Amino acid sequence: MDTSLLDLPAPTAARLRRPGWRDPRLLVGLALIAASVALGSWAVTTAQRTVPVYVARDVLVPGTALTSSVLVVADVRLADHVDGYLRADEPLADAAVLLRTVGAGELVPAAAVGDAADLDVRAVPVTLSGPAPSGLGAGSRVDLWFTPEGGPAAPADARGVDVTPRELATALTVAELSSADGAFASGGARTVHVLVPVEDLPEVLGALAGGGTVDVVPVPGA
Repeated sequence: MDTSLLDLPAPTAARLRRPGWRDPRLLVGLALIAASVALGSWAVTTAQRTVPVYVARDVLVPGTALTSSVLVVADVRLADHVDGYLRADEPLADAAVLLRTVGAGELVPAAAVGDAADLDVRAVPVTLSGPAPSGLGAGSRVDLWFTPEGGPAAPADARGVDVTPRELATALTVAELSSADGAFASGGARTVHVLVPVEDLPEVLGALAGGGTVDVVPVPGA
């Protein structure tokens, strides 16, 4: 029997050691946990953060001066989209006006605010030949149509003139309605003030000054 194998030392069992505070794996794990907690806390805080912004009290049309009388303040959760709206915790710019229509209760977009010099429309009063169309009000969209004089009831020297109605301008915004005495009225108004693009003013004003009738036709669904 070979006794040389008996003289070899017995193998020592490897023992697992508890990782110390300086173990790189432990430090990395702690860093990942801390980062996850911080990120989750930031996400929750951001989602719950409210910002005061301006909201239109009523329908506001282009050219409306932005003052406290036409705006209300609401605290809303906008996360990272707050820069797209007019903030109420910052002062309003002097002589700031709206450049497009903003509906009642709508947040006022920052891009819809500018200077009066940037407006490309002008308010033109149009006298109605009858009662105001149903549902017509500030912010409504209308077309203007012109019918020349010269029908069967016209003088003999005016007969034979083409009296086919023609479209003057389309999709105009109604600024306001007023009665014959100038008081604002929602029903039975006889004058409608429409915002006409500057390039359409010559034709619209010419039709209003000439013979014929200018009619206000509401745009369906607008």
